[in-house]
Amino acid sequence: QVQVVESGGGLVQAGGSLRLSCTTSGLSFERSAMGWFRQAPGKEREAVSCINWISPITYYVDSVKGRFTTSRDNAKNTLYLQMNSLKPEDTAMYYCAATGDNGYCGPSWRGPQKYNYWGQGTQVTVST
Repeated sequence: QVQVVESGGGLVQAGGSLRLSCTTSGLSFERSAMGWFRQAPGKEREAVSCINWISPITYYVDSVKGRFTTSRDNAKNTLYLQMNSLKPEDTAMYYCAATGDNGYCGPSWRGPQKYNYWGQGTQVTVST
């Protein structure tokens, strides 16, 4: 049974930092490209980042470049998202996603259909 579990969300003031983690089981983590998505109330799900199976090849949405960093530890089947200089517009539910069968993000990394496995999400709220 595949499990994808996010953790590390919470309430933080603008300018603060959070580190999200995502642990997986039951899938080939080391062969997967791993993505982070987010969805704010009333908005569509948005791709935030993707990391190839061999890091440090990473991709980011423009709005988080220079503030967010994604990394992975294949030995621990864990994905991370370090979020610095947080803004109120970063408030959203953050989801971890795994391809399971393709280790490369590629030009389609923003598409949710690329990822076969999803977590339940962790809430990030940034106050002013």
